[in-house]
Amino acid sequence: MKNTLLLTAILATAFTGTLRAEDAKPPADHADRPKRPELTAEQKDLMKEIRAKYDTNKDGKLDKTEREAISKEDRARMDKAGLGHRKGGPKGDHKAPKGDKPTP
Repeated sequence: MKNTLLLTAILATAFTGTLRAEDAKPPADHADRPKRPELTAEQKDLMKEIRAKYDTNKDGKLDKTEREAISKEDRARMDKAGLGHRKGGPKGDHKAPKGDKPTP
């Protein structure tokens, strides 16, 4: 009887750990992530122009070094068009919010 109870307790503990590990996995389709708004025709045209100008390796994307090379004037055009930086984007000459200390 003790062996049966012990085996049941061990299996229940192992099964519970498996369930918790499954709960911790992020959803594969990122359904909970907010969707980006659809770009307007003007925004698409501007991004096409910026990519043509700064995409040096011609892969159709702007990597970190290519984004850092964008001029102040083009950054201002992008900001005006609503295509400004996102969280985690390139760090240009924008000022940090008050109270934040710059990282060394």
